Amino acid sequence: MPPGRNAGPGAEAELPEYAGHYRLEGRLGSGGMGVVHLARSASGMQLAVKVVHAEFARDPEFRGRFRQEIAAARRVSGAFTAPVVDADPDAERPWMATLFIPGLTLAEHVKQHGPLRPARLRQVMAGLAEALRDIHRAGVVHRDLKPSNVLLAEDSPKVIDFGISRPKDSELRTETGKLIGTPPFMAPEQFRRPREVGPAADVFALGSVLVHAATGRGPFDSDSPYLVAYQVVHDEPDLTAVPDDLGPLITRCLAKDPERRPTPDELMKELRRVSAQYDTQAFIPQQRRDGAGVGVGNREPSHDAAEETHRRSSGALTGEADARRSPEGSAAPTLEAPGSRATGVIRRRRALIAAVVLSITAATVVLTSLNDGGPSSARSISTAGRAAHGFKPWAHELGGGSGDSAAAMPACSYGGGALRCAVTGALTASVDPRDGDVLWSHRSPGSDSDSAASPMAAPVFSGGLVHAISADGMRLRALDPRTGKPRWDMDIAAYNGRVLHAGDTVLLTAADGTVTGVDGATGRKLWSHRLPGHPQPTLAHFGKGLAYATTMSPDGASTQVSAVDPESGAVRWQRRISGNLTPVGTSKGAVWFTEHNSASETVALVRYVPASGSVRRSQLTTVLPQATVTLHGDSVYLLAVGGALVAVDTTTGTQRWRVETSISRGSAPAADEHHVYLTAPDGRLLATDIRTGKPLGQTRPRLGSEPGRVVGELPAPVVGEGGHVYGSAPDGSVFGVDGREPGRW
Repeated sequence: MPPGRNAGPGAEAELPEYAGHYRLEGRLGSGGMGVVHLARSASGMQLAVKVVHAEFARDPEFRGRFRQEIAAARRVSGAFTAPVVDADPDAERPWMATLFIPGLTLAEHVKQHGPLRPARLRQVMAGLAEALRDIHRAGVVHRDLKPSNVLLAEDSPKVIDFGISRPKDSELRTETGKLIGTPPFMAPEQFRRPREVGPAADVFALGSVLVHAATGRGPFDSDSPYLVAYQVVHDEPDLTAVPDDLGPLITRCLAKDPERRPTPDELMKELRRVSAQYDTQAFIPQQRRDGAGVGVGNREPSHDAAEETHRRSSGALTGEADARRSPEGSAAPTLEAPGSRATGVIRRRRALIAAVVLSITAATVVLTSLNDGGPSSARSISTAGRAAHGFKPWAHELGGGSGDSAAAMPACSYGGGALRCAVTGALTASVDPRDGDVLWSHRSPGSDSDSAASPMAAPVFSGGLVHAISADGMRLRALDPRTGKPRWDMDIAAYNGRVLHAGDTVLLTAADGTVTGVDGATGRKLWSHRLPGHPQPTLAHFGKGLAYATTMSPDGASTQVSAVDPESGAVRWQRRISGNLTPVGTSKGAVWFTEHNSASETVALVRYVPASGSVRRSQLTTVLPQATVTLHGDSVYLLAVGGALVAVDTTTGTQRWRVETSISRGSAPAADEHHVYLTAPDGRLLATDIRTGKPLGQTRPRLGSEPGRVVGELPAPVVGEGGHVYGSAPDGSVFGVDGREPGRW
């Protein structure tokens, strides 16, 4: 579907409706080459969709550059960029969809609030230096780093708009055509030798961006792009009003000779010595050594620093506190109670970010294979050694990471003493959790359809059987847990994927709102009726007990909540609670919800006690964009887009700790008695201390044969018995590690 209609020339006249299958809901901004719109995916995820102007869509040369931008953005998707979700450079109007990250650009911030204060400037400098390091490691040169391409997200600056020229920004020409870049933020070699531009050009641009952030103007300032070009090549930069402690470092960035400019790694090292008041160690953690004194890849801050971070970060939620703003006007987390020193907040945020920069422990992977139906011929994979508890880490490739039309991770669950996994291509496998041996595999109907490459729901152990949904979503099949042989199946096409397992009962929701309960053991219908007050209910279940139906009011001001007995369909209680709520778990007789604003940001946690009817709302100190949530024990764990991981005490409603994980997006958290686990888009499994949030370890990345592919759904880690944890990765593998020793991963 083309992305809309054109009512006349110029960006203001364009009225786009769709980009691919994404309906465009609002306009975020525009530039010389296209318009950026706010959109929403089918799952409700907010996206920023760039749609190219019609005049450039007709230019084959531009289409080629746009393809390069998409490829570059996919290669560098990480903690300091907006990940690419989807794109079509061959559409009538080319478009690219990235994850929407709330926040002003640096250009907008300086225009609205003035230059950054020194502490904030240092944070942006360190964040951009690390961003360039990651971008250059991916083999990409941005070539157009400027204030409008730096997004001041809540957790860290993000670099956007990769590799795309802006013809309307300048009339300058080179011998080979249009100038690539924006003159006030270009390096001398971009004017002199545009074909020889390398990573050092981005460092020069970084220096210019920092001068703009510090002063509100560039180091080479003129209304004429030709004069700016001359100044960039021949004149010394104007660093008036740049903080003294940053001036020498920025001067080095603006050296005329690319060889004299520091690398991003050198910038990070220099920042350690910039100021004792700025804890740059947060961005450059020292390498840790194991007990034998041999350097290992894991990096983490010192124990004392982590404990100090934990001590200062408690008590960050208040009963009805509003989200606070930083002095510059951008959202910033406030992790101390009122009256605490602002410098403590700044240092703590840097230390938290440091805590998650973890490097990788080596492991050897041997790919395995599966037979369709029956026992597998998969071989065990050698790893870095057996853990002290006798559990040997393992990994098996089940498929889905090579040659499939979409990148998707196997989705797994634990039940009946085995690990059950679903893979693209409609393959369901039962895996021995002790050593990774595949006990049996089953290929369901629909595996030859186009939908077979779509992400699949994890199999569920229900009614003593393994329940798996076919790749086309049309059938639910129950399999013998010992052999994988089908026991029963049923047509679920009428329910459009709205299938929920509630213990030993399967709940199916039809398009008209009718809910049907099915016995998980036999496939027999138990009951079927509509739920009062729920024309289109959304159902949730948390491992045992009642299911919960929710329906938001038309104005979004309240949510109707009903507790339903899965076996009988009886409604046990109903309550209308203010706010747009999503149930996330139950604990000690209470039901917990997250509350969201119109931008899909989590703004509060709400506790409802059915026995007393009491409602308690705990406002988050800072909003968490599109957070995934899990409830474990007496804490709620939330992971926001951008990487913030927050622990909230369910007893008091106060924040226990917060860390910045440095992953742009992640799975829902999983937890056991000692650790919180996350899955990253590159297949890493990360672990933090459940008491303090201190990062403890991570596995290595496991990318497929096409690492530039965007991973859609991120399955949560699976916590099994005996302290073992299981993860999945884009290369189609499933792996097991000893959760008791994440430092040895």
